[in-house]
Amino acid sequence: MCEAMTRKETITLTVTSLLSILFTIFHITDEISRGMEHARLNMVAPLMVVALWLYATLLLVERRSGLIIILLMSIIGIGIPIAHMTGAGLIGRRIANTGGIFFWVLTLFLLELNAAVAFVLSVQRLWRLRSRPAQ
Repeated sequence: MCEAMTRKETITLTVTSLLSILFTIFHITDEISRGMEHARLNMVAPLMVVALWLYATLLLVERRSGLIIILLMSIIGIGIPIAHMTGAGLIGRRIANTGGIFFWVLTLFLLELNAAVAFVLSVQRLWRLRSRPAQ
């Protein structure tokens, strides 16, 4: 594999992961602003998870540990829209006919799209690293 391709893949993985983080923050913020979530200490855990995702994306993207974190966070990013859209759907219809539904659904779709690409890229990079010793 040529070095330029690896660099391009690293940049692409970093950008898609950063976009997933951004859309996750948009989604959390939108739910708080609608009163669907409360901005209390319960938000510390999700924000720490997002902080870990950001750390792995910016500082560990070239290491196996960073790729595993990005892979796991991408699975969560893919799962957020699925969790919202299945079962009762649209949070039990609480958001269905409210203002701003377009932004809420758009951030969910963009989150899932970017998280899916980050998932595929991290799996691809981990597959290539499988024969190399751990860093």
